[in-house]
Amino acid sequence: MTDVIVLENLHKAFDGVPVLSGVDLRVRKGETLVIIGRSGTGKSVTLKHIIGLLTPDAGRVTVFGQDLSQLGQKELLGLRLRIGYLFQSGALLNWLTIAENVALPLREHRRDLSEEEIHRRVDEKLRLVDMLGARNKLPAEVSGGMKKRAGLARAIVMDPEIILYDEPTSGLDPVMAAAINDLVRRTQRATGATQVVVTHDMQSAYTIGDRIAMLYQGRIIALGTPEEIRESRDPVVRQFVRGEAEGPITQGG
Repeated sequence: MTDVIVLENLHKAFDGVPVLSGVDLRVRKGETLVIIGRSGTGKSVTLKHIIGLLTPDAGRVTVFGQDLSQLGQKELLGLRLRIGYLFQSGALLNWLTIAENVALPLREHRRDLSEEEIHRRVDEKLRLVDMLGARNKLPAEVSGGMKKRAGLARAIVMDPEIILYDEPTSGLDPVMAAAINDLVRRTQRATGATQVVVTHDMQSAYTIGDRIAMLYQGRIIALGTPEEIRESRDPVVRQFVRGEAEGPITQGG
């Protein structure tokens, strides 16, 4: 399989405090890879390196075969247009309707499209995430789970080849979390996109992941199928996936 995302010996520190300390990871074309780990271990920081929002202190990030450190601003923008990003909060603009929020990337980057075509594409993506009926509502008028679904519609409206998800089920009740998990899987089937999902929710990881990588103390310490992670004999992995108290294991980064 082709690796569309490659992280090599990635290091990143903030104010002298290491967060990533040698991350090595390859994401295959068309798979859903889930990155798990405790809060503060650098999961979201890893996502931001993939889209070029952060620059590593050392190491290399390659996306679609392009070394991000070698790209100019115009080239980096072109690459980002091939990537959808679902922020943890949904990041909707409160003064715009759901449909207007979803249309934003098209209006900014596809000025060749007619209003009719923009409306068609927006409705297509809202239908995919079961939000067509809420197209004219404001974000304040819908639930947290619906905001995430609308955020996902906006993330995929440009038909990206890669979709990045930052804690898609955080803050949701179990029923809505299950609905979001189902949506992540349906989105992959519908688009064929490569997906990277950051979460600390093991039920979500097992449900949506083709492979799962565990980030601990700034490095990937385990990588495998959901079954392989579930049956791991590594004490750090076992402790995390079982939801046990940290005990003697210290949290890094």
